[in-house]
Amino acid sequence: MSELTPKRGAWQAMHVFYAANPQPLLVQCVRPLIASLTADGLLAGHFFINYWLEGPHVRLRLRPVGPEAEPEVRRRAEEAVSAFLKARPALYEVDSGFLNEFYNTLFDIEFPDGDRAAFMGEDGRMNLRPNNSFSYEPYEPEYGKYGGPAGVELAEWHFAHSSDLVMEALGSMNLHLRTVLLGTSAQLMMVMAGVFLPDREELGNYLDSYYEFWHRAFPGTGFIGSTEYDRTYEQTGPGLGRRFEAVLEALGSGETGRLPGFLAGWAEHCRELRRRAEALAVAGELVFRSWDGSRDERVTDPAVALPLLLSPYMHMTNNRLHVTIRDEAYLSHLLGRVLREGAGTGGVVVP
Repeated sequence: MSELTPKRGAWQAMHVFYAANPQPLLVQCVRPLIASLTADGLLAGHFFINYWLEGPHVRLRLRPVGPEAEPEVRRRAEEAVSAFLKARPALYEVDSGFLNEFYNTLFDIEFPDGDRAAFMGEDGRMNLRPNNSFSYEPYEPEYGKYGGPAGVELAEWHFAHSSDLVMEALGSMNLHLRTVLLGTSAQLMMVMAGVFLPDREELGNYLDSYYEFWHRAFPGTGFIGSTEYDRTYEQTGPGLGRRFEAVLEALGSGETGRLPGFLAGWAEHCRELRRRAEALAVAGELVFRSWDGSRDERVTDPAVALPLLLSPYMHMTNNRLHVTIRDEAYLSHLLGRVLREGAGTGGVVVP
């Protein structure tokens, strides 16, 4: 950042603990809050993710345009969130039953040998924050995952678009219906993966490896299946194959206008995201942490950098949609199979 570039404010990371479907919180509270802060020239960045640690919550990240705007951004965020939680509190508690067991299983996988003490109670189980509460927490960018400072800045730019897209979809589509949710997720995955990896063989191999990654990440839990996924292929494969083929043809020809409106805009965004990621790689500005966490690796070959970035980009869009890891693995498995086997191909145009 040059001396002539105004200094942006520090990221404000508000965690809103809400043990219910986050759709109302996002559509009725977060979306209008971001819109009003943006309209008043107070925001330089924003995004959200869903998370489970210490109880289900939305992690809202807001970046004021400058240090002088930080107090007003915080005040308006606190006012909006407090009013929403008072008007529409989450009624479910997660201190008993299946969800608590599920979150504790995630906790065991996430922290197998690491520093668990800060998140554990005396009973050895994960602490739970009070439902319908919020707190400010440190904002800790994942530099190793996104390619260092330059890569994180690109990810933050992308996350704002992804967050806006999801909030628009939540407010205008029937995403509370499982079929609609999974269909939307699958199409967004098709477009992003197809833009980043246009070679079909490479794309198919990537989707297979993406499924295998999640399968290995949850060994012995039953969260990520394989046999049951195959049983659904006969019903879903042909239709999914026709849609995937149409998406890839539109991307390959550059005729993204053939795609439905929300996919066409997503395709153009993903093209720009890819262009920026390639430029950072060529300039030597992407530095990733090795898989074993022992060293940093500068990646200058876009062919190497793009798959590394595609995985977290795609996963976080699914996270915002509130698609489970199990369903994300299921979709990558189906997409990889229809691409590999050519199910339903024939150039059908996406309606």
